[in-house]
Amino acid sequence: MNQVIDVINNRVSLRRYQDKEISKEHLEIILDSAIKAPTAGNQCLYSIIMIKDQKTKDVLSKSCDNQPFIAKAPLILIFAADQQKWFDYYKFKGVKEFSERENLSFEAPQESDLILACEDALIAAQNAVIAAESLGVGSCYIGDILENYEFHKELLNLDDWVFPVTMLCLGYYEEDAKRIHRKRFDKKFIVFEEKYRKLSDDELSEMFSENEKSFVENNKYNADNFAQAFYARKTGAEFSKEMARSVRVALKKWDGRKL
Repeated sequence: MNQVIDVINNRVSLRRYQDKEISKEHLEIILDSAIKAPTAGNQCLYSIIMIKDQKTKDVLSKSCDNQPFIAKAPLILIFAADQQKWFDYYKFKGVKEFSERENLSFEAPQESDLILACEDALIAAQNAVIAAESLGVGSCYIGDILENYEFHKELLNLDDWVFPVTMLCLGYYEEDAKRIHRKRFDKKFIVFEEKYRKLSDDELSEMFSENEKSFVENNKYNADNFAQAFYARKTGAEFSKEMARSVRVALKKWDGRKL
C-alpha cells in the first residue's frame, strides 16, 4: 500500500470533533486540493461556501434534518453546482448580442448543465475530503443540504443557477477517536464488465445478507424484513420526499429557456 491508499482506506465519516479551529495552513491545503480536482472543460462549475459563523451552523443543524453534531463542526464547506458565474460572464461580454448576430440560440442553463456542474462540485468535494483526511481533519458528508431549497437559497444568498449539492462538516479527530469502518457491498455486486446487468434474486439476497442481520422484527415501521424497514426509514421517508420536492423546484430554473 502507498500513503494515498492508506488515507482512503482509513477514513471514516466523523461526527465528533476536537474543539479547535482548523489551522489556516490546513484550510488552504484543503481548498487548494479541492480546486485542483478534475473539471469539465476546465470550467470549475462550482462554488465553495465556507461556514464558520456559529449562528449559521446552528441553523444548518436544524434545517439539514435536525442533526446536532453539525453545529459542533469547526468548519462547514458547502459545494454548490454553479453555472451563474459563467452566464454572468456571458452577459458581461455580450454573448447574447453575438448569438443574435451569428444566428445562434442563447439559452439558459438546462438540466444537463446542472448535472455536469454537480459532477464538478462532487469531484471537488471528494478531493477536499481526501486532502483533509491526510492532515488529520475528519469529515462527514451531509446530503440533506438538498432539502428546504427555498430556505437554503435565502440563507446562503444563492442565485437561480447555483444549487447546493453537498455539505461537508470538517474538524480534527479527537485523540481517542475510534474509527468504525462500515462494511461495503462486495465489488462483484458493484463492478460489471463491459455492460450493466441486473442482479438475480439470489445475488440480491447475498448482496444484502449482512444488512439483513440488523433487522429487528418488532420495529416501529411494522416492516416484515430489512428492505421494508429501510424503505420506510430512508427512501420513502418524509425527508426524502422533501428532498425530491426541493430538487423539482430548483430544476424549474434550469430550463434552457431562450435568454
